[in-house]
Order: sequence, then C-alpha cells, then structure tokens
Amino acid sequence: MYRNKYLIIEGNIGAGKTSLAKLIAKEYNFHLILEEFAENTFLPQFYSNPEIFAFPLEMSFMAARFKQMKDFFSKHTLPFPVVSDYMFHKTLLFAKSNLKKGEFKLFEQFFQMLNTGLPEPQLIVYLNKEVPQLQKNIRKRGRSYEMDMKDDYLTRIDKAYNSFLKKPQKKSKVLKINTNELDFIKNRNDFEYILSEIKKTGFNLS
Repeated sequence: MYRNKYLIIEGNIGAGKTSLAKLIAKEYNFHLILEEFAENTFLPQFYSNPEIFAFPLEMSFMAARFKQMKDFFSKHTLPFPVVSDYMFHKTLLFAKSNLKKGEFKLFEQFFQMLNTGLPEPQLIVYLNKEVPQLQKNIRKRGRSYEMDMKDDYLTRIDKAYNSFLKKPQKKSKVLKINTNELDFIKNRNDFEYILSEIKKTGFNLS
C-alpha cells in the first residue's frame, strides 16, 4: 500500500493539533494537510447564532474537507508520508454535537456517501487537554468569533471524540496523549516525548 505513512493529529478546539502537525512535517519531511477553515463565512455566524447556522456550517465544512482530501490523494500516487491536523470523520462528530436529530440524520446520509473511498490513517494521535487549558489557548490565538465559546460546548466535543476513538476506523490505531503539562512548541523535550510515544505504537516516522 502506497499510503503506508498516514498520520492524523486530532484534538478538541485549541488542543494544538495544527502546531504539532507542522512540527512533525518539518522534522520528518512529511506532506502536510491543514484544515482550511479560515474562509468559512458560516463559522462566526454559527458561534453567534448556532440554531440558525449549524446545518449550513456543518455542510460547508464537510464539502470543504472532502474536496481537500479527495484532491490531495488523487494527485499523489507514489509512496509518500502524510500528516494531517484533522480526520474527515470529525465532520460527523461535530455535526452530531451541533445538529438537531432530523438534521443530523440527513447530514449522516451525505457523510456516508462521501466517506467511501477516502484512505484510512494508520495512526490517530489525540491530544487530550482539559477545558481550562483549551480556553487558554483559544484566547491566546485571538480569533474574535471564538472568544465567547462555552465550556460545555468544549466538553461536548471532547465526549464525541472519545466515544468515536473507542471504536475508530478498522485500520487505524489510536494514541491518546495527555498534553496538559506539555509545551511541545517551546520545549524540545516535550516534542520528543510525543515522538517517542508515536514510535511506541509501531508507526514509522523516519
């Protein structure tokens, strides 16, 4: 299988998944896939009025993520290592947390159609971080539409991730790392600790 090095970094909002994915890509010369959410016009509207904008937000995220993944994997046909800061399945996790029952049922039908054929990662690394630490990181990065994010929303998202990761995709291993006391951006030792934990799973970084 040519996609024999496909690593995903996941975590709640503000967990540091993008930062870690970038560090790993630079360290090991991995191809890097970063979620393109900055241009989603529904995101600020969702945080101010979730009742109205949840469904168009989740649909637009699903379409953008699918297009990005499909385009990327259709262009690379030789053995290559990949690290991404999101998994396509997060689309379903957030939708289940944000949509009403009827909306989610419709959404799930579209998701199942699109999910067919996308490659499965060999390893999903989940950065476990408590809500106060998440809020600290959210405030630090300073996105105006995230400033009023509620603790219970972050808790709900964390529960959705943990429920999925108990039974992930068939070919994917899961590694959960408690990062509350880690600063892998500024502290090289913390970064190397995470790398060592990844290697223990049998995933070949080099």
